[in-house]
Amino acid sequence: MAKAKTVYSCTECGGQSPKWQGQCPNCGEWNTLVEAVAEAMPAAGKNRYSALAASGKLQQLAEVEASEVSRTPTGIAEFDRVLGGGLVEGGVVLIGGDPGIGKSTLLLQALAHLSTTKKVLYVSGEESAQQIALRAKRLALDARDVHLLPEIQLEKIQATVANEKPEVVVIDSIQTVYSEQLTSAPGSVAQVRECAAQLTRLAKSSGVTIILVGHVTKEGALAGPRVLEHIVDTVLYFEGDTHSSFRLIRAFKNRFGAVNELGVFAMTEKGLREVSNPSALFLSQHGAQVPGSCVMVTQEGTRPLLVEIQALLDDSHSPTPRRLSLGLEQNRLAMLLAVLHRHAGIACFDQDVFINAVGGVKITEPGADLAVLLAIVSSLRNRPLPEKMVVFGEVGLAGEVRPVQRGQERLKEAAKLGFTHAIIPKANAPKHKIEGMEIIAVERVEEAVAKMR
Repeated sequence: MAKAKTVYSCTECGGQSPKWQGQCPNCGEWNTLVEAVAEAMPAAGKNRYSALAASGKLQQLAEVEASEVSRTPTGIAEFDRVLGGGLVEGGVVLIGGDPGIGKSTLLLQALAHLSTTKKVLYVSGEESAQQIALRAKRLALDARDVHLLPEIQLEKIQATVANEKPEVVVIDSIQTVYSEQLTSAPGSVAQVRECAAQLTRLAKSSGVTIILVGHVTKEGALAGPRVLEHIVDTVLYFEGDTHSSFRLIRAFKNRFGAVNELGVFAMTEKGLREVSNPSALFLSQHGAQVPGSCVMVTQEGTRPLLVEIQALLDDSHSPTPRRLSLGLEQNRLAMLLAVLHRHAGIACFDQDVFINAVGGVKITEPGADLAVLLAIVSSLRNRPLPEKMVVFGEVGLAGEVRPVQRGQERLKEAAKLGFTHAIIPKANAPKHKIEGMEIIAVERVEEAVAKMR
């Protein structure tokens, strides 16, 4: 028997190479080439792309009718927020997260609600029907109208969808599905890529909404070829600390809504429950004001969130003081310390500096700069900031305080939660006074530091 021909596929981009090499020749990533059996193109798919091209019709953009995409709410408001309002007919959603984070629980809850008005199908490649039934019973869900299919063969899944014609299908998970047209094992680059492409084609041609569950690597990225994220319409990440009951869903790609939207849940014995006031998660409850604590308003998609930034400075006993940042970019911390020294005359070269964003939230926007600086000064001087004060603003290398997006929404959210003072960029100062809140508008870092006294 002739030996099967092998190629080396990149786990990041899906590109192939005839021999192993340390760096992928297509995307440039290192140590991502893995051996796989070379697959011949299926006979049914040889003219796939020419057929698609032939079915296209040349149109002028002005002739195309632009209409709003209808959405189906899942019954879980935080999930709908991240999706952009609900599920879209013919849309493909990919949701990834660590094992045990709650992906299957969330989707089973959503399907139980959708089953009252839609025909839904749950395809499980990892759990039996009995295990899913036990979970539904434990969560006290009325899931009697949810159709189950424990199956991992793609062709059988496609046949079931064609016969039953469900409106929403969950595939749990895409790494367990395989096509008999390929000889490689489930979870391989070729299988994941081909199965995802076939399911996406099925969704677009039949109008069924498909939700794919994806595994993640130890680095937290979705397992499989990077092309998987480009195939689907929406990519969601389920995040959370295993030692905490809170879970976050974040949108990294959404063709039908805004990206970087955030949904907040709490894991309970009855499943995932929506958190009505997510800002409360990221604020510590102190009996009295403490030095090194500063509350900022960050923007996650369209949602303003109040997050407490904590700073701790301590005398360093090393020639190279430590700079540690959790939840914020570490390189930006080094830059802010240099700005603080140059423009405000406050040196921290003999101090170990530790910065933390409470609640495990990750802040990527530069609007946290001013809050970080004031928290550092507060800890260095051992002097707490005024009670009920919020701070936001970007800091430039010249010491200027730059405006941030959606400044009015941030102030309104802070006022709603009872905050009475705010240090903000002058360009974000509201034209009309916000009742119950004193606004301190600053243009430079030294002005902001002086307002702390």
